[in-house]
Amino acid sequence: MNDLKLFSGTANPPLARRIAEYLGVPLGDISLGAFPDGEISCKINEDIRGRDVFLIQPTCPPVNENIMQLLVMIDSCLRASAERITAVIPYFGYARQDRKDEGRVPITAKLVANIITRAGANRVLTMDLHAAQIQGFFDVPVDHLYAAPVLNEHFLNAGIDLPNVVIVSPDEGSIKRALGHAKRIGGSLAIIDKRRTSANTTVQAHILGGEVKGKVALMFDDMISTAGSITGAANTLHEHGVKEIHVAATHALLVGPAMERLRSAGLASLVCTDSIPLQPDQILPITQILTVAPLLGEAIKRIHRNESVSRLFR
Repeated sequence: MNDLKLFSGTANPPLARRIAEYLGVPLGDISLGAFPDGEISCKINEDIRGRDVFLIQPTCPPVNENIMQLLVMIDSCLRASAERITAVIPYFGYARQDRKDEGRVPITAKLVANIITRAGANRVLTMDLHAAQIQGFFDVPVDHLYAAPVLNEHFLNAGIDLPNVVIVSPDEGSIKRALGHAKRIGGSLAIIDKRRTSANTTVQAHILGGEVKGKVALMFDDMISTAGSITGAANTLHEHGVKEIHVAATHALLVGPAMERLRSAGLASLVCTDSIPLQPDQILPITQILTVAPLLGEAIKRIHRNESVSRLFR
């Protein structure tokens, strides 16, 4: 893999280092900073002419700055005559704005996809998009990974009472995801009936399907933002006599009142991946962080060798 070059933005350097360690290649030499007026500066400090370049940069908070930095990195590589540029975006920001749900609003996920493509990215590697159709927003190939195998493996080896497990979908939109986890882990399925009362407020009241009383509940989601949905679902489960609740999500944004809500939710564990770096004040005693570096690293290796990425999930 002598012609593979791996560079990291400033959004998640620890994950980039883990990916580089998995691949057995050094991170490329890149200088990123800002001019006095706040404009982003970038310089590739090594020859990448004719190389297969991978830029690791989740567009997590601060979202706009990280997106702009990714665009500047792509342009730097394009003008340095890289053979191919793959934007490795473990977390894709603006993914929740994927459709017009009312008049006079943008489809920002499509806008951001257009900008990344127009900047010069030849390919995109991402993980657990909030809506699968976002893959179609890009006019270049997209490899969409899933953290489910990493999360499932954790719970299969976590020492929990597997015969007493119920997989809980926190809302109707997560039923397919819950079914996938139930197929691998086992257990019955229950669905929380969630009603949205405003753009930022939801109410959970009823449980559809399986019995939860005395059960070990596992709840999976693609992301936890303000934690309103997850903690609302957890409160409903407690009211119905659940034994304990384990929550898992790929992307732990944990913004706004998320930490206060999670502290009072009575969870047995909170499992997330390192797709987004967590600050010390975002980590609870019950938090467990799983790395997705081997998964991303293997995908990068397969893309570089022009091999199938979908085989990772067979």
